[in-house]
Amino acid sequence: MAAVGKRMFVVALVALRVWGFQSIPGTNESGRTTTERQLALCVAQPLALGHLLQSSVYATTFDKSTVKHPNIVLIMADDLGYSDLSCYGSQTIRTPVLDQLAGDGIRLTSFYAGCTICTPSRMALLTGAYPPRMGWRGGVVGYGVKTRNGLSPDALTIGEMFRDAGYRTALIGKWHLGDTPELSPMNQGFLTAFYIDKSNNQTKKLWRGGKLVADPFDNRRLTEQFTKAAIRFIEADRDRPFFLYLPLSAPHFPAQAHPDWQGKSRNNAYGDVVEELDSRVGEILRSLAQHKLADSTIVVFLSDNGVEPGQKKWARSDPYRGLKWSALEGGNRVPCIVRWPGVIPAGRVSGEITAAIDLLPTLAHACGIDLEKISSASPKIDGVNVWKTLVAEPDSPHARTELLYWHGWGVLQAIRVGDWKLYLDQVKEIAGSGEGPVLINLATDVGEQTNLSDKHPQRVREMKQLALQRLREIEANAIPLGGPVTDDKPEKKRALWLK
Repeated sequence: MAAVGKRMFVVALVALRVWGFQSIPGTNESGRTTTERQLALCVAQPLALGHLLQSSVYATTFDKSTVKHPNIVLIMADDLGYSDLSCYGSQTIRTPVLDQLAGDGIRLTSFYAGCTICTPSRMALLTGAYPPRMGWRGGVVGYGVKTRNGLSPDALTIGEMFRDAGYRTALIGKWHLGDTPELSPMNQGFLTAFYIDKSNNQTKKLWRGGKLVADPFDNRRLTEQFTKAAIRFIEADRDRPFFLYLPLSAPHFPAQAHPDWQGKSRNNAYGDVVEELDSRVGEILRSLAQHKLADSTIVVFLSDNGVEPGQKKWARSDPYRGLKWSALEGGNRVPCIVRWPGVIPAGRVSGEITAAIDLLPTLAHACGIDLEKISSASPKIDGVNVWKTLVAEPDSPHARTELLYWHGWGVLQAIRVGDWKLYLDQVKEIAGSGEGPVLINLATDVGEQTNLSDKHPQRVREMKQLALQRLREIEANAIPLGGPVTDDKPEKKRALWLK
C-alpha cells in the first residue's frame, strides 16, 4: 500500500439513539429567507413518488441497532446550482425524486462544497481536508493542474477508510483527480471503478478499471450508464456492507439531453439533463427498496460546486450571488440532502454551517469507524462530525462554527464565523473589497451587498487573525500533489488583506 498511515480499522458497533422530529438546536426559523420558508412547505407536501418506494420500506418499528454497518450511497452532481432542485426553489426544473428524498430525510441550507471548482472539491470530499493540504494551488486537472498530477496516494481517502473497514467500495462517475495509474481510483481505495478521468468537456474516454471501454463515449447517455453500473454494484454486493461513491458528470457542460428526456423540461437541455438525473436517482432508490436495503443505507446527495459561468442562463443559485470559481456564496453553497429512514428524522431543514469535508468524519461515526485510531493519517482532517445535528440530538451544539472559502485559483479569500463572513481579498463582485476587508452578515444580507466592517472593527480583526492562523497551519502541514514533483516551488498565494 502506497500511503503512509493506511491501515486496517477495527470496526465497532456504535449504538445510536433514534430521535423523533424536532427542530435543530440553534436554528432560527425567523431568520430564514422567504424562499426558505416556501421551500419548507415544498418538502412537507406529499410528492408523486409512491410507486417507486413502498411504504413497507419505512417501517416505524425499524431498529437501527440491528444494522451493524450501514451501506453508504454518496451521490454528487457536477456544477448543480443551489436552487436547481424544486425543493431548493427551482420554478423551471422538476425534481420529484430528490424532493421526496428531502422529505424523507434532512435538507441542509448552509451546506458548502469542498471548493468552488471540480478537482479541489473532490479532494476535499474524499479526504475531509481543505484542498491546499493536498498541495493544491489552483485550477483543475487538465487546466492549471497537469494531468500527471492530482490527489496524492499518501492521502487517506474515504474509499480507503471504508475498504479497510471491510466495505466493498466503488467509484462510478467522474474522477478528476489525476490520469496516471498511480493516481487512479483503484489506487485510492476503490475496488470497483467505472469512470471518466476528467470532465466531460475534457475527455471522451470511458474506463472500467484500467481498461478503456469507450472512445468516444456518448455524453447524452453517461448518466444512464453510470446509473446502471451503480445498480449492478448494489445488487452484486447487497449481502455485504458497501460504499458507493457516484459523482455524476451531469449537468456539467456541455449539457446534452438523453433522447428520452430531450425537450421534456421547461429549461432547455440543462433542465432536461437535471430532470434525467433526478429520475436516475429514483432508479437507485428503487433498487435499494426492492432489495430491502433502504433501511440499512445512508443516502447523501450534494453538488461539487456552484453554477458554471457558461450555464448561468439556465442554472440558478438564488438567492445567492456568485458562480463556480468564486468565493461568493453562489459558488460554494450547494444543495445537500441526507436520508437514513428511522434514524434521521424525516422532513427536517437545517441552516447550520455544514461542509463536504464534514462528510468523512460524520459517515465514519455513523458506521462505527474510529478515526482517532488512525494515528498517522495524512493529511490532517479539517472536517468535523455533525451527526448529532443530522439526527436532531437535543441539547447538542452544532460542531462546525467556522469555514474557509478558497477561490478556484487557490487563494483563501474569505472566512465565515457564525453568521459573519469576512472577505480578505479584492473581489470584483464585492464593493469596497479593494479598500479593505469587507464584513457581511449572512443572516440579514444573503446577497452580500452591505459592508459592515466599519461598524464592527474588533470582529474584523479577530476574524482576520483567525483566518491567518488557519492558513499558516495548513501551509505548514501540507503534503505535495501526487505525481512528479516539479522543480518550481509553488508561490504562497495570499489574499490582499492577509499580506
